[in-house]
Amino acid sequence: MSLTIHHLQFSQSERLPWLCEELQIPYTLTIHQRDPIFSPQSIYDLNPLGQAPVIQDGDLTLAESGACTEYIIHKHGDGRLALPPSHKSYADYLYWFHFANSNLQPQILLLLQLSRVDPLPPSFARSSERFEKLLEVMDSRLSKNDWLAGENFTAADCMTVFSLTTVRAFYPLNLTGYQGILSYLQRVVQREGFKKARAKADPEMELMIDGKPPLSYMERMKKAGKM
Repeated sequence: MSLTIHHLQFSQSERLPWLCEELQIPYTLTIHQRDPIFSPQSIYDLNPLGQAPVIQDGDLTLAESGACTEYIIHKHGDGRLALPPSHKSYADYLYWFHFANSNLQPQILLLLQLSRVDPLPPSFARSSERFEKLLEVMDSRLSKNDWLAGENFTAADCMTVFSLTTVRAFYPLNLTGYQGILSYLQRVVQREGFKKARAKADPEMELMIDGKPPLSYMERMKKAGKM
């Protein structure tokens, strides 16, 4: 198997094992654990920015989850899980494929940083309102469609679920009021590709698909005696 996925546990790199399982393509999974919070040296050895995921394919080493996703789809997946320009939902696919990394995650990171300022700055309230609007837009979409691009499960879903689940271990995002999103997450975890990827990449991690904030990563490390 020429394709290797370097996965940092509790991170957005969970997108790639799931993608490969959905595509049913062979890959080698190399797991890296946080040290104890940030990336270990093994990730920096692959990517000087210390960010995961990283994939290797022959002589190629590539980072950035969106770039890795598109590379795998078109290099190994015969274009599956992407919608072509001729598809009626092509524009929806493009929009939602980029939504997590361009909107959701930057806003979550901003809120995380602002929440640590004492006292909370006025910008925290404005950022919270902005984030709630993002969730409302997504909730409305998923109340009317099974998947983000419409009736088809696509890579847009693989790109987005991390921002609604695992990232909540770092920022206590409450989703109890967003039934469209919660129903969507229930559909996600029933997929065989998702189940297989989770069993391989993060077998001890809870699903984080209910509305309440999960146990924080810091609390997990303290309970495990690693901090």
